[in-house]
Amino acid sequence: MKLGKRRLPRPEGPWAWLAAGSVALSLLMLGGLLLLIAGRGLGHFWPATVVQVEMEDGRLLAGRAVRELPLEEGAGRERLYFTANRDLDGHAWHWLPVNDIVASGTPPELIVLERRRHGQFIGRLVAVGTVEAIRGGTPQQAAWARLEARLAALDQLRGERERLRREVLRPLIRQLDANQGDSDARRALAEANARVYDLQQAMRGEVALLESVDGRRLVQPLDEVLRAWRPNAMSLSQKLAAWAGGVWRFLAEGPRDGNAAGGVWPAIFGTVLMVLLMSLLVTPFGVLAAVYLNEVAHQGRWTQLVRIAVRNLAGVPSIVYGVFGLGVFVYGIGSSLDEWFFSDALPSPTFGTGGLLWASLTLALLTLPVVIVATEEGLARIPVEQREGALALGATRLETLARVVLPMAIPAMLTGVILAVARAAGEVAPLLLVGVAKLAPQVPVDAEFPFLHLERKFMHLGYHIYDTAFHSNDVQAAMPLVYATALLLVLVILVLNLTAIFLRHHFRVRHGVQPRS
Repeated sequence: MKLGKRRLPRPEGPWAWLAAGSVALSLLMLGGLLLLIAGRGLGHFWPATVVQVEMEDGRLLAGRAVRELPLEEGAGRERLYFTANRDLDGHAWHWLPVNDIVASGTPPELIVLERRRHGQFIGRLVAVGTVEAIRGGTPQQAAWARLEARLAALDQLRGERERLRREVLRPLIRQLDANQGDSDARRALAEANARVYDLQQAMRGEVALLESVDGRRLVQPLDEVLRAWRPNAMSLSQKLAAWAGGVWRFLAEGPRDGNAAGGVWPAIFGTVLMVLLMSLLVTPFGVLAAVYLNEVAHQGRWTQLVRIAVRNLAGVPSIVYGVFGLGVFVYGIGSSLDEWFFSDALPSPTFGTGGLLWASLTLALLTLPVVIVATEEGLARIPVEQREGALALGATRLETLARVVLPMAIPAMLTGVILAVARAAGEVAPLLLVGVAKLAPQVPVDAEFPFLHLERKFMHLGYHIYDTAFHSNDVQAAMPLVYATALLLVLVILVLNLTAIFLRHHFRVRHGVQPRS
């Protein structure tokens, strides 16, 4: 018998290369996006060099070069400088034709001040002291050293004042609210207010005499100055330390100046707390619904219709869930709770307004279909032999479900939670209606019973990005903070997802569940 030729595997053609190229291109685009966000966001905290330029018409300006574009006429280019000094010029940005710049340099004596009002100042330091001491306007040789020492002392005074407000004043005020007749608490509150007043008086008095590069002078109270640095005189190690300090302040402080400056700590806390609370609310309901559909309900036409309806709910626009949460949770349930339990506080609402609880419930409804579908698919992949073996050994259906089926379905449940967290953490539209706030410096967790205040409004990283990018008083200056906050939101979602992925892997190994091929 003559053997035929062995047939070779059928070649896959160009489709495999096309698929691989699409995956590689997607990864490159994602990596490029993350690099863009990280570069523009983290670069904001680097103490950039300040350039002093002289124009053909004799003007002198000092600032940081931001970007450069060609002129509309095509003759030359123009460069954007951030020159600060909003209180002197009325604006902080200047477009300068590059061809009109006759000289530029980086004088080491130029300083940058970060202030509570009017943004930054760029110029020279003339003198530091009381108003009477600097009235002559004579430059001081040791002005910079004196400014550094005074700012360090002011930081200590601010820290002591905030400690008194947090640890003494607020508990005493809460005590007086609970018991108006407590004379000891009133006396302690008066003493604490006197101490805070003394600290505020100690912070006042000294000023700095500043001078812009074109010779205009400004008297700046030092209690309004947060930080000062000389970027052109800093070494690389000093710049690295300043950059690390800027990143830490961004993570640890609250926003200020209409969210165009400061940090995002309340938004980080609010985002993580809302996502965790949402996960605790959506997981049990999603798992119970999936167990009923797959293990309890009769598999007929109505069950299939319910499955189709659940999958369609996943495609409903998120703003519709926000409207539902506003109408049902806030105006319906919240108003009823106020009438039943908080009638003394009316007409000021307690639960009849947006808050952490209603936002978490709204996002739990938004992500409920995702958890149901993922859990049901995990239950369907469990072999029938596992159930039959447990029943053959004498276990009841409830014991089989609780001790065999559900432990093996935990990885699928966590997959649903991962998808829910990824969607809920980035949603902004429904939060606009049910509890997010532009500014809520006090986080909804404190030492006052019940410790977690579900009725309070909270800040969210996604809404902070939206508000800073579109509602800031200086959008151009706020754009680096938008990039930094976007990078932080991605990292927060990544950390939450990695935690769920680690737990899923742990339960998968523990119960011997093979991953889906």
